[in-house]
Amino acid sequence: MKVCIVGAGAIGGYLGAKLAQTGANVTLIARGTHLQAIQERGLILRYSDGTEDIVKDVAATENMTAAGVHDVVIVTLKAQSVPSIAPLLPALYGKETTIVTAQNGIPWWYFRKLESPYADYRIRAVDPDGIVEANIPIDRTIGCIVYPAAEIVSPGVIRHIEGDRFNLGELDGSRSDRIQKLSQLFNSAGLKSRVRERIRNELWVKLWGNLAFNPISALTHATLEQICQYPPTRELAANMMREAQAIAEKLGVDFGISLEKRIAGAEGVGAHKTSMLQDIEAHRSTEVDAIVGSVAELGRLTQTPTPCIDAIYASVKLLEKTVTS
Repeated sequence: MKVCIVGAGAIGGYLGAKLAQTGANVTLIARGTHLQAIQERGLILRYSDGTEDIVKDVAATENMTAAGVHDVVIVTLKAQSVPSIAPLLPALYGKETTIVTAQNGIPWWYFRKLESPYADYRIRAVDPDGIVEANIPIDRTIGCIVYPAAEIVSPGVIRHIEGDRFNLGELDGSRSDRIQKLSQLFNSAGLKSRVRERIRNELWVKLWGNLAFNPISALTHATLEQICQYPPTRELAANMMREAQAIAEKLGVDFGISLEKRIAGAEGVGAHKTSMLQDIEAHRSTEVDAIVGSVAELGRLTQTPTPCIDAIYASVKLLEKTVTS
């Protein structure tokens, strides 16, 4: 199977390397010194136990047109980067190409193939001009919930921190042949990949914590553990999560877990810096639109008040503007 990873950063590189080790024909789309290092010596994976793998059996390029047609295209770029590269993606498509979207937050396809009064609504926080949907045909699309944590420690070197789950779901909830084959491929690579019939429920459970802890950490420079153990920020996170839960339940979502249990799970991660805080410290743009702005937008759509979410969203947007200017 020919697999193209668009955005071979920490998560994309980790996934691509694991798939290549199973014998899949993998192409990594990367750029800059990271790309150069992969081309020169392969991709190096470092694990928490101190071992490492050097994966050389991968192609790496910046040019999607030159990469050619693939059976599966996995887009692992952060949500804010997808609109700019979306027009280049069709160069990777053949007649039967499947596209896996692996972004945090509310995805652009959320209301597609869903029985909902909002079936035709476009989420502007993640696809403001409709460019993403215009270039990623909905019938090709599979959703993916990404759980691993990883980081690029130097060009061509990825440190895997924890986690190995990449759960998948057809947008209509079906257990198609293509999604079962893809799940089998992931599992054969030593990853955990289950096919979910209600992928949106799982999406919200992950987002539930991210929409609160990520922006609070970006604003305070605190770890998950610190946020959860300081009563005022713990309560702020809980209030944001209550607002989000009210929205999600109006959309038919079943969380299947209590709010306190979800907070306890975040606290259990310990002294971990969220990816949004890491982006702020590196003076990069963040996923705040997909993770927080999209939820605020859905609040307006469903006429659900979101005062805490709105205040935190505005604060992070200003912080982002300050650190990236």
